[in-house]
Amino acid sequence: MRRPLFSTLLPLLLLALMNLSKMIWAWTAPDCTIADSSLLPNLSYYIPFCSLAPGLHIFASCFNVKDLARTLTAVPRNIEALCLQGTVPILPDDAFGHFPSLKLLRLQLATISITSGTFQGLDQLQHLFFEHHAPCCQSLFLPPDALEPFRFLNSLSFQGYCLNNSQNIKLPKSLSHLILRHGCLTTLQELQELFPNLVPDSPPTASPKPWSSFLELMDLSANLQLNQVSVRALDGLQLHSLRLDDTPLNSLSLLDSGLLHLDSLSLVGTGIEKLPCNVTGHFELRALDLGRNQIQNVEHGDLSSCRSLELLSLHANGLQFLPTRFPSTLPQLQKLNLSTNKLGPTLVLPEGLVSSNLRVLDLSHNELCILPYGAFSSLPQLRELWLSGNNISNLSSGSLEGLKHLQTLDLSWNRIKMLNPGWLSSLPSLTSLNLLGTNLERISGRQLQGPQKLSHLQLGSPESLEIYPPWPPALLSLEIWTGYLTQFSISNEEPFLFLEYLTLQTTFMLLDPKNITVHFPSLRHLTLRGYSPYIFLSHQSQQFIPQFPLLEYLHFWSNHEGTEELHLYGMPRLRVLELGDMDFLGESRPVKLEVLLKELPQLQVLVLSNLGLRSLSISSFRSLGLLQLLLLNSEWAVELDSSLQELIPQLPQYVYFSDVNFSCQCESSWVGPWAIGAPNTFVYGLEKSICMANASDYSKTPLLSFLSGHCQYHPEFQGFLTSFILVLLLTILALLGCPKWPWLHHLRTFFHAWWWKLCGRGPRSQFLYDVFVSYCVQDQAWVLEKLVPTLEKPPPAGEGLRLCLPERDFGVGQDRMEAMTASMESSRATLCVLSCQALGSPWCNLELRLATYHLVAKPGITCLLLLFLEPIDPRQLRGYNRLTRWLQKEDYFYLPQGWVEWDAFCVRLRRRLKKAGQKRED
Repeated sequence: MRRPLFSTLLPLLLLALMNLSKMIWAWTAPDCTIADSSLLPNLSYYIPFCSLAPGLHIFASCFNVKDLARTLTAVPRNIEALCLQGTVPILPDDAFGHFPSLKLLRLQLATISITSGTFQGLDQLQHLFFEHHAPCCQSLFLPPDALEPFRFLNSLSFQGYCLNNSQNIKLPKSLSHLILRHGCLTTLQELQELFPNLVPDSPPTASPKPWSSFLELMDLSANLQLNQVSVRALDGLQLHSLRLDDTPLNSLSLLDSGLLHLDSLSLVGTGIEKLPCNVTGHFELRALDLGRNQIQNVEHGDLSSCRSLELLSLHANGLQFLPTRFPSTLPQLQKLNLSTNKLGPTLVLPEGLVSSNLRVLDLSHNELCILPYGAFSSLPQLRELWLSGNNISNLSSGSLEGLKHLQTLDLSWNRIKMLNPGWLSSLPSLTSLNLLGTNLERISGRQLQGPQKLSHLQLGSPESLEIYPPWPPALLSLEIWTGYLTQFSISNEEPFLFLEYLTLQTTFMLLDPKNITVHFPSLRHLTLRGYSPYIFLSHQSQQFIPQFPLLEYLHFWSNHEGTEELHLYGMPRLRVLELGDMDFLGESRPVKLEVLLKELPQLQVLVLSNLGLRSLSISSFRSLGLLQLLLLNSEWAVELDSSLQELIPQLPQYVYFSDVNFSCQCESSWVGPWAIGAPNTFVYGLEKSICMANASDYSKTPLLSFLSGHCQYHPEFQGFLTSFILVLLLTILALLGCPKWPWLHHLRTFFHAWWWKLCGRGPRSQFLYDVFVSYCVQDQAWVLEKLVPTLEKPPPAGEGLRLCLPERDFGVGQDRMEAMTASMESSRATLCVLSCQALGSPWCNLELRLATYHLVAKPGITCLLLLFLEPIDPRQLRGYNRLTRWLQKEDYFYLPQGWVEWDAFCVRLRRRLKKAGQKRED
């Protein structure tokens, strides 16, 4: 009873070990960025990545891709977005089948051909982008059924590709965005040839139900040869938005295209000189974008057919004036963009606007100097007014008279030097005010009185700015940018009681009175740029900001004034910390991370850039148990202390190195194996890092190359390994002396066999087969058609071997596990045909592990031979590293499937089997 029990438990144990080895996979992916989209605000400045769609989480962005299969083997299977940049001319079948959760796929691979099965398995994909950014269009062949696997595809984009060689492509019914930018379309008729089901077979009948479009957006921008619209080319098509930017197409030709419905039309940069009134009236457009054209004058008659417009953009057209009754002719108009024109220096708006429904007006960059009294009094419904980039120098309450519903006012980058008291008195509903880039030298809270709901305030000056209370009571966000000095005058009260967002960019900051303490009881997000870190020094902190009880985000970019006393405290809820530019202009004043991070128990994201770090040790991160992201950028000659090995299981899920140089020392030899096989951490950038032997070393030696070439044996690791083995052997010897457990009999048998192998002796046995052949389903055709006939054919044409094939020699209804074990025991040798597909097969993995067990347990009786059909990455074989101790050089064979020279292979195989037979007879 004992042997069947052991025979049953052993395969189960091997399967469990196999599954465990699959669970602990490395996240290191050369030339790939892998992260959670929630971390992008902290990564995008340092690490390249692709743009994502909202709602996606885990993503991978890979560049320099040449071998698609090899790149994708290192990418996690649970990603939701995948971006690939490189050169892969042909996408094979089932190229992305290992990513069933994929929802966004962006390909910049210069691909010219796609097979029908390329996208098999991507039934959850929602966004597919083909992008080619070369000057000329790249020809792309897409089979008619290539898009059939997509059931939920929402966006399909071709940018820089020419689809002339493709026809009858079937679009998914779920598609709502179709984009063909920078292509080679010459007429809209080609769309019907490419996508026959783009246009319905028959026009929809009249129905009392609301209209629903088949396509939300069709973007044909930058097709430089698109200048024709055949009659009825889009017959029956219903669109919400059509973009024809930077095309020479005459918009009037759309009248004969057969379009049934169109809401929005974009004709940016098409060179038109007049409003397309006929098109606007025919489709009753709601939105019309005519930016970057040559419409210098708008006649009153041009607007008669535009009464349905709700949005009109005429930016960058060189407009100098507007018709007398311009918006009154457009009763539905809500948004008007007149930016980057020439309406100044004195603003004169047309009369008759009292009944206008205009909500948003953009007059930025129009050379305006003066806003006369009541300039906007005829726009009572206005919510947003944008006046950025003009030459306005003076404002009064009369300039903004009548805007009682205005919520957003942008006056940034004007020449405003002073603000008169009460200038905002006519804006009771104002919530956002932007005064960045002005010439203000001082501003008092009294100058901001009037609006009771002002919650977002931006102030700026090229030199210095003095700020005096009282502050708006509802202020939630404050942003201050000055070129040199910011001076606060603080009252005894709490002026920032509800402030949640504070941004300060300045060189010096003064407080009046000097010893005052500023309280921010509600602050959650603090950004400091270009500022001295003295406010965080332990002996200065009581003079400015002692505590941030609710602070969650701190972004602090210093002025290169390094310090050894930097200390953050009073921030118990801090989750994101970004520190930069504290290297003190090259002098060695390293920041002590163990002091800096000691009182930040909730920290999840840590970004350190140009801090002058000299070493990282376990003391730096011991208290950061919740850390998810660690990013180091622009650091020089960093030493990785060997004590960090103790933290490997608790290291953050994502570790990024961007432009980091390390010191060349063998104490860091653990870094290479950790980065390649990190079980819980994705490591980025380490393979590109270099190391320096000293401060004057500019040899640019790759770190991993140095460690592998000079630090093959680490004394501490060897000592640990030796101690572990001794303890394990003593434990096993103690267990072998106990007769109570029946499974110890099998364990003793195993050690006896190992000892026989070590002494060069082995028991005798009889064999039914010469070779047991292990292979996967994908390689079955080659094995049965090429390998088996050659080995079984009688001499001299063949080898005359007795082969055991699972599909042929296992009994009907026989348990495969038991048959596999029995067949290996009755075979003189086991030949494992290995390929990338075989390594992914559970049965092939099990057969290889069973063969390894027989090789170790019964030395001299059986032999294990490995036949490689293709080059395999050594990392894929890391689970079988112990085989190198038992296999000899002649046990490995390399035989590509396309190789027809069998002589060398047969000679080596015959010699190896003969050697195994001689050992058996000893």
